[in-house]
Amino acid sequence: MHKLVAVAAICGLAACNAPPSKDASAPTPTKASDFAAVVTCNQPSRTPVRIDGGTFVMGSNALYAEEGPERQTIVSGFWIDPHEVTNHQFAEFVDATAYVTVAEKPVDPAQFGVPVEQIPAFMLEPGSAVFTPPERPSSRYSDWWEYLPGANWRRPYGPDGPEAQPDQPVVHLAWDDMLAYAAWKGGRIPTEAEWEFAASAGAEKYTEQPDPRFANSWQGVFPVVNEGSDGFKGIAPVGCFEPNAYGLYDMVGNVWEVTADYFRPGHDPAEQDNPRGPSENAAYDPLNPGLASRVMKGGSYLCAPNYCQRYRPESRQGRDPGLGASNVGFRLAYDQPPEV
Repeated sequence: MHKLVAVAAICGLAACNAPPSKDASAPTPTKASDFAAVVTCNQPSRTPVRIDGGTFVMGSNALYAEEGPERQTIVSGFWIDPHEVTNHQFAEFVDATAYVTVAEKPVDPAQFGVPVEQIPAFMLEPGSAVFTPPERPSSRYSDWWEYLPGANWRRPYGPDGPEAQPDQPVVHLAWDDMLAYAAWKGGRIPTEAEWEFAASAGAEKYTEQPDPRFANSWQGVFPVVNEGSDGFKGIAPVGCFEPNAYGLYDMVGNVWEVTADYFRPGHDPAEQDNPRGPSENAAYDPLNPGLASRVMKGGSYLCAPNYCQRYRPESRQGRDPGLGASNVGFRLAYDQPPEV
């Protein structure tokens, strides 16, 4: 994993448009911790929801090429968490196992593939990728993302920022961290087809930004004007927005959610019966060509119409398995009804 390259993949470069213009009348965050929320909402039940399965039209031909082609897809029944895994839930796992996440460990210089003296010292410190608002309008992802030493699930905005709030989705986890939690919990990471079927919940496809009552996304001109008209400028606690028809919260917006499938642009029309995505050898992420990325779904609080129309069940991007980020989380699926 090359961390400098990995940070490039976080923002979804394929969705970037022309540099936005700044609206001086709207509030402008100036540091990462300006996105921290301290409010609480009515936390929903932890009890996983039974999804009976069925047939639906997976993918979309409307916006981004990597989301198509649309195809009739069959999904068998399963259970899925009603909300993203929270900091409180992940803390229970850490307390029980003394687990240490990837972001809390020093970086192996061998991962960069260059002589160690060419690697900036801070890139070898434990840390993760944090969204930091730029000083001026910019469409370059490198102006909004930084590898921040000391950022991890406990301190999502870095060592000088506030501690993680218990009822907010856990972030800054690598793939191995998610797998470890899933094994301890007796669940698994959902496939892309399962996740999208559950997120769609039988509703019609759409392309417009969701009503602020139903999803945590970016209101205003990304990345410099954040109106926060949905009540949040960053991650929201689980349960703050209306659930979908299956009773699932934050399936779009808030944080991206990682799925089990390897990423490759576009869907294979022939794979229609409980598809599992491409093999590791067939995986390809144009934003991270040296890695076998995983599919992440649903967009995040950073998605805005002028930049990232990913606040939809069909949205998909590649996710570097070895690097966490401040807007990426996950939830679990189950083959049998789990104990809560």
